[in-house]
Amino acid sequence: MKLYADKIVFSSNNVKEKSSLVIESKVDSPQLQDIIFEKAIIYPALINTHDHLVGNWYPPAITEDKFVNSHIWVEAMKNHPTYLARNEYWKNDGSFILTKQKEITLCWLGVYKNIFSGVVAVQDHAPKQKPAYYQTFPVNVVEDFTQCHSLPLDNWWGGKSAEEEFEDAMGKMPFILHVGEGVDPLTAHEFTELKERGLLAKNTVMIHGICLSEKEIEEIAEVGATICWCPTSNENLIGKHLNIEYCLKQGVNVTLATDSTLSGGINLFAEMRFSKERFPRVTSVDIFKMVTCNAAQALMLPNQYGSLEKSTSELLILDEVIDNPFDNLIYAQTANIKLLLHDNKPILGDIDYFPLFSVDKQNYTTFKSGNREKFVIGDFRKHTDYINSFLTYHKKFPYLPE
Repeated sequence: MKLYADKIVFSSNNVKEKSSLVIESKVDSPQLQDIIFEKAIIYPALINTHDHLVGNWYPPAITEDKFVNSHIWVEAMKNHPTYLARNEYWKNDGSFILTKQKEITLCWLGVYKNIFSGVVAVQDHAPKQKPAYYQTFPVNVVEDFTQCHSLPLDNWWGGKSAEEEFEDAMGKMPFILHVGEGVDPLTAHEFTELKERGLLAKNTVMIHGICLSEKEIEEIAEVGATICWCPTSNENLIGKHLNIEYCLKQGVNVTLATDSTLSGGINLFAEMRFSKERFPRVTSVDIFKMVTCNAAQALMLPNQYGSLEKSTSELLILDEVIDNPFDNLIYAQTANIKLLLHDNKPILGDIDYFPLFSVDKQNYTTFKSGNREKFVIGDFRKHTDYINSFLTYHKKFPYLPE
């Protein structure tokens, strides 16, 4: 099947106008040869390098007063009205076994949050689950990783020691942990401790890094490790941010991610907009790289992710609303998604394109976004209905369509 569009963003430095690409889909209709997408731009599908899928309740559990570190917030949020409201449906007993019914229903919400912002691969920062958990979802909830919550709190939620997790990665999968999420001496010492414990390597992915010094950023760049930037969450909890401009100047592999909605923004589209508006000297091309090729590098994903130069199986096709393709991505909304493919399979899109694929229609549902009817894999309403069956009111989640 050949796809034509006004622009195709193969990578950050390879954008072609009035171009086409071929997808080798196993589910395209045999009658179909070519599709012409008018007023459209084709991109690599997006990657979210940091989420807590079980934690996407809303609104955020934040206060006007900021915290000197997130470890204090972890305890403080337990008395927040949002957290207490979630307790009506599910009380976190600390076990983090996400395959149980209530837990996995919340995780499904997190997956749909990502799908509705063009994401086909998401890193769920939680203790490692059984393989069946990662195979449940229609997009790639990344399975190959090791993790620690943070050095001050260790793996309080489950898992081995930081050193054991790091060794288990063997440099062949990402080792992921929160680092420097605050502005006090405790968080300022975390990077030093990370090095002293032998946990800094190319496959180390450090979430947040608010209090990293310029010298520490230089060390990270030299090693080739990743910093995952979650600016909305950092703004909400700490009121301070990673020195993003110095990171980019030093060539650090920086990714952009959402965190969960308990602290962060609505979805990855919103996160891109916030990062651009809050940090206008960060270019749209930089932001594009943070959610595509940089993210694929950080999570050590196969080459089908992050670029269209070696594979076309992970595609996001958007309305062309803004002439500059990178600005167009940053200011996109769910309504602008014409088609989202994962492993060449339709995940989300305008209903007009649905008949072009030979898929089981019973595995999809329809909804409206703006004035356009769309399809999506699965049934997100089933999960919200299940949650609402436990509540005394009708709960809405702003990252889901009505």
